[in-house]
Amino acid sequence: MGALIANSDINTMMKRIPEWETDKQSIERTFEFDDFNQAIDFVNAVAEIADEEDHHPDIDIRWNKVRLVLSTHSEGGLTDLDFQVAEKLDTLAE
Repeated sequence: MGALIANSDINTMMKRIPEWETDKQSIERTFEFDDFNQAIDFVNAVAEIADEEDHHPDIDIRWNKVRLVLSTHSEGGLTDLDFQVAEKLDTLAE
């Protein structure tokens, strides 16, 4: 999958995805939509990217809000792949 990103480098990496938050083990962002159907459409688009990248976020759907959490579980924390996928997911919300 890739090497873990050192804690000291995570803040620099976060500048690439300013709308996301981190606890140093994962990154997360909540996206808000006008209604449930838009949220589900977004989740379906997330699923396509996740399958293409073979890297799947944890997804929590609450009516018009979708919370995504990324971490490379096999590595036990954050890798470049998490940030690459987050950047692609950000483009869906633009």
